[in-house]
Amino acid sequence: MQDQPLEVLSRTVLLRPGVDLTMRLPARSAPTITDLGCGSGLLGPVLRARFPKARITGVDAGAAALQEAWKTGTYDALEEQRPCDWAPQTAPDILILNDPGWLGPDWLDPEAAALIPLFERLAPGGVLAVQMANQSHAPSHRLWLDLAAVHFADRLPKDAMPASPDPAALYDLLEPLGTLGLWETEYYHRLPLEGPGHPVRHLTLSAARTVLAALSKDEQQTLIAHYDEAMHSIYPPRGEGAATHLLYAQKHLFFTLTRPA
Repeated sequence: MQDQPLEVLSRTVLLRPGVDLTMRLPARSAPTITDLGCGSGLLGPVLRARFPKARITGVDAGAAALQEAWKTGTYDALEEQRPCDWAPQTAPDILILNDPGWLGPDWLDPEAAALIPLFERLAPGGVLAVQMANQSHAPSHRLWLDLAAVHFADRLPKDAMPASPDPAALYDLLEPLGTLGLWETEYYHRLPLEGPGHPVRHLTLSAARTVLAALSKDEQQTLIAHYDEAMHSIYPPRGEGAATHLLYAQKHLFFTLTRPA
C-alpha cells in the first residue's frame, strides 16, 4: 500500500468496493446497465472496462455531478433525476448502486423498502448489485455520535447517523425475491499523516454531516477537536519520519440479487 494524497485516497476508498462489486457481475456480451446515483461517474470507467459493448446510463440528481460524469467518456446517456424516483423506459439487465446513501434510513423497512420497486424495474433475469459501507459500529463513525452526546446532548438530532444494515434483515428481505449473493469485505487503508486534522476525520465528515449541521460553527470546531484527539488514540501512528502513517479498516456489505427469468 502506497501513501496517497487524501483527496485521491478518498476516491480510492470509494472505488475499490465498486470495482469488487462490478467484477462479481455475471458476464454478458452487451447488457444494458444503469448506474443509479452515479455521482461524478467514479464507477463509469470500471463498468466500461468490464462490459465494453454495454449501453451504460448514469442517473443522478446533481447537474454538476453529471457534467463530471460525462467527462469520463464512459456513459452512453445521463439522466438528471432523483435516484429514488427512477423509472426507466427500458428495463436494464444490470442495476448497480455504489454506496447509495440516498436510499435513506428506512430502506430495510419491509413497508417502505426502496429496494423492492427498484428490483422490480429490472428485465427478467436482470441483476441488482449493491455495495455500501457498514461502519456505524466502528470507532471512526461511532465517535461522532458518542462525543456529540457527551458535549451537546441537547442538540443531537434523532437518527443523527444512519445505522448499518443488518445482514440477516437484508437476507430476510431479499432472499424470497430471487437468487441472492450476500457478503462482507473489510478493507485496510494506509493513510498518510499529513496536513491539518486527523486523516480518518477527512474520510468520515460526510457521515457526520447531520450531527455537525445541528451545531454552531464554534460547536462544530469543538466537536472536531475532540474527534481528532480521540482518533489519534484509536488509530495510532505507525512508521517514522516521512513514512509515518496509520492503518484504517473499513467494512463494506455487498449483495447481488438476480430476478427470475
